[in-house]
Amino acid sequence: MTHVIPKSPISQSKVYVIKEIHAPHFDPTFHSHPEFQLNWVMEGEGSRFVGNNLTSFKAGDMVLIGPHLPHVWRNDNKYFERDSQLSTTVIVIYFHNDFFGDALHLKDEMSQLSRLFQKSERGLEIYGHTRKTVSKMMCELLELDGMDGVIQLIKILNVLAKSSEYHFVTHNYQVSSNTEAETTRMNKVYGYVMRNYRDTISAVEAASLVNMTRTSFSRYFKSRVNKSFSDFVKEIRIESACKLLKEGNMNIDQIGYECGFQTLSNFNKQFKTVMEKQPNQYRNEFLKVATDSYRY
Repeated sequence: MTHVIPKSPISQSKVYVIKEIHAPHFDPTFHSHPEFQLNWVMEGEGSRFVGNNLTSFKAGDMVLIGPHLPHVWRNDNKYFERDSQLSTTVIVIYFHNDFFGDALHLKDEMSQLSRLFQKSERGLEIYGHTRKTVSKMMCELLELDGMDGVIQLIKILNVLAKSSEYHFVTHNYQVSSNTEAETTRMNKVYGYVMRNYRDTISAVEAASLVNMTRTSFSRYFKSRVNKSFSDFVKEIRIESACKLLKEGNMNIDQIGYECGFQTLSNFNKQFKTVMEKQPNQYRNEFLKVATDSYRY
């Protein structure tokens, strides 16, 4: 995980590119690019990093990402095991940030779309009826080309621009002007944490990966992610614990150790700090919601 995905997923001669990708796992490289990206996960689960936000994802996850906003959809570690039979599917659209030229900011008819693009700078998670409508339109776009494809893309953006069914993904994230250097460094750190969160994580080792002292690394990391390195590691572990609690195949003691916590008391304490409830309460509430949903 030391390389950066090429800066431009599409050439300047194209308005957009759409891809349906089937693979054993998503590319785990933390990266950014100057295009907008609309991402719809059809199959797969794991952790989604966008800017300074970390959350889990599963099939149905749909996110619009603005230019230069660093991101990665990283599958759970089980997807990377040698004998894994798991697979992933995603449809992704890339389009240029100068799609509409000056008209985007100068014409009244473009005001809603201009606001959508501004919001996408923080990342937008799409849900509800909008997600259902747009996912269908993305499938249709796969079969189109030329002006038919461009018109379909505009229709998709119009649906998104008119919708209120979204959540902001990041919180006050500022895109760095030194994008390539930033993503290279953060890619190394994220990769190290995701490979080792079940074991002891060393801030000194993380700092050495990006050729910094521990003190410099701590300041650097917090300035980029708006949280300390230790809090970031804790959130990774808690995200993993939430998934295991939902699956219901392990007891709480086992889950705590599996996610890198050395004692049950520390697991309970850290889980409550992040989730504002104890692990057993989280599991019980999830099971109740799942049971009620199945019943109706």
